[in-house]
Amino acid sequence: MMGFMTGEETRTTVSPSIPTQTPIRSSAQDVDLDTPPTRAWMTRLVIAGIVLTALNLRPAITSLGALLEEVRDGLGMSGSVAGLLTSVPPLCFAVFGVMAPRLARRFGPAAVVCAGMLAIGTGLVLRPFVGGTAGFLVASALALMGIAVSNVLMPVIVKRWFPDRVGTMTGLYSMALALGTAVAAAVTVPMTRALGGNWQSGLAVWALLAAVAVLPWIPLVRAKGTPLSAEASSAQAPVAAPAATTASGGRQEAAPLRITRSRTAWALAVFFGLQATAAYITMGWMAQIFRDAGVPAGTAGLLLAVTMVMGVPLAFVIPRLATRLPHQGPIVVALGLCGFAGYAGLYLAPAAGAWAWALLLGIANCAFPLALTMVGMRARTGAGVVQLSAFAQSTGYLISIPGPLLVGVLYQHSGGWGLPIALMAGLMVPQIVVGVLAGRDRTVEDEAAR
Repeated sequence: MMGFMTGEETRTTVSPSIPTQTPIRSSAQDVDLDTPPTRAWMTRLVIAGIVLTALNLRPAITSLGALLEEVRDGLGMSGSVAGLLTSVPPLCFAVFGVMAPRLARRFGPAAVVCAGMLAIGTGLVLRPFVGGTAGFLVASALALMGIAVSNVLMPVIVKRWFPDRVGTMTGLYSMALALGTAVAAAVTVPMTRALGGNWQSGLAVWALLAAVAVLPWIPLVRAKGTPLSAEASSAQAPVAAPAATTASGGRQEAAPLRITRSRTAWALAVFFGLQATAAYITMGWMAQIFRDAGVPAGTAGLLLAVTMVMGVPLAFVIPRLATRLPHQGPIVVALGLCGFAGYAGLYLAPAAGAWAWALLLGIANCAFPLALTMVGMRARTGAGVVQLSAFAQSTGYLISIPGPLLVGVLYQHSGGWGLPIALMAGLMVPQIVVGVLAGRDRTVEDEAAR
């Protein structure tokens, strides 16, 4: 773990006011009210909190994907309703993600993430046992609300606490997220069997991981004057630029950053939405695609896990590579081509080449850590990252809502996976286009000012 605490990462910026190859700094570094030993101790807590939080951001979804057939049978769901169920995550992320910046300014990012972990644990405990599809959806929404606010605030926490190591810490966070996703996909089915074959127990057990993730945030919530406290967060409320000085020597408040004026912000939001569409279709339906092709349920869960575990090494490599490139377009294109190849394989020979298609789609799904990294790179200030993260993720998740639902409808009415897979492959084209646009070397502050 100490390897993540050494060295500095730099990137080239487009602003004439910031020298080329200068480490990004934020006002978080000016808040140094602690003694050095206390600061080091709190830094370790922040790293532990980031890792444990990331581990909890996908098991609620991939554990359900691994047991989707059992849940459908147990609750009497149709294919269309199951498609609606797989669309609930992006819907909740879009709706609740918008609230994250305001909550963080009022209570502090640490308190909001801590509450988010509590919401995840509570929702995962309740949803298998409340009875009926409606209760299952409501409890799932509670867990997903906790995931949504944490999704938005993780890039903010990385930018504020590690402003000169954005790529490294984003990679660590993304790697832990991919690990949690893969482990949930791989072990949910065998763990359910070990617990007596009851799908309710197989889903509820993941609440224990969320309970552990609460622990490192508690002392950070109680610590005042840090970049993650309410006091420090309100002092860093989102603004477009430092306040201007008037002719009389007084200070004039800067106008808020108009994020919707930035073409890069829109490109990044659409890119985020399309990669999220692919990710949630994969997490919700890929195991079922393999099962319908004759692959045993346990093997189908392992294939889904392989897809997710590809993000463990690549989620650390890709952000570090991205921060060293002036344009991230080549990475976007490479990931998109892997997606095309994986979907072509699923269409032509889903069972025969299952492991190869799982690997290719796992590489394609690493567009997520790339999108998170670009959020940190496309804004020059910590305040800009807050707004860009909330805008790109909330807008992106809104865009991704119809995808999993449409896949369920097409599957039910066509009686096969040909049309859904064609849809998935077709969405790769606009994803590549907007990803290339979002990868250009510019900042949203400069575009909004123009």
